[in-house]
This record gives sequence, C-alpha cells and structure tokens, in this order.
Amino acid sequence: MEDLELVSFKIISAVGAAKSSFMEAMTYANAYDFDKARALIEEGEAYRVQGHEAHFGLIQKEASGEKTALNLILMHAEDQLMAAETIKILAEQLVASYEKIHTLEQLIQTQS
Repeated sequence: MEDLELVSFKIISAVGAAKSSFMEAMTYANAYDFDKARALIEEGEAYRVQGHEAHFGLIQKEASGEKTALNLILMHAEDQLMAAETIKILAEQLVASYEKIHTLEQLIQTQS
C-alpha cells in the first residue's frame, strides 16, 4: 500500500473514532449525564487531532513541493475529517442546550 493510502486510512480511522465519541456524547447529554458527555467530547477531540495532524502532514509535503496525487481514498478521508469537526461542534452545542433544559426543569420542579 502506498504512503498516501496509509495516511488516508490513518485519517479515516482516527476521525471515525472521533465521530463515534461525539455521537455517544450526544446520547449521554440527552440522558443528562454531562460529565460523561464532556469526557467523550474530549476523547473524540484527541482522535480528531490525530486525524488532523496526519492530514496536516500531507499539506506540509505539498507546501514543500512534493505533489500529492488525489484519489478517492484521500477525498473520503478529508470528507470524514470535515464531518468529524462538524459533529464535534453539534455535540458541544447539544450538551450546552441539554444543560440549560435540565437546569430549567430543575427550577420548575423546585417551584412546583
């Protein structure tokens, strides 16, 4: 397997794990387990950074004059990297929203 394919699969693997962590974080936030949700976002971010660093290595090679041949595997890796970044943002927003909802529910219960 060529170096580019190995790097592409490294990106795909890392950001796939990141997306899974971010999705699981949303599930825990929905159950009001915010500590677990935040821990999963941190775990996912560590995986996302691994994928980003592998991708950045390709960018550095390109910047130094080494041409990168585009192929479907690399395109898929980049697509997955962008999706992971988007899902992270959504997960963070959902955790914050569920925390507000939970706080409001508690306030309503104490006033009842």
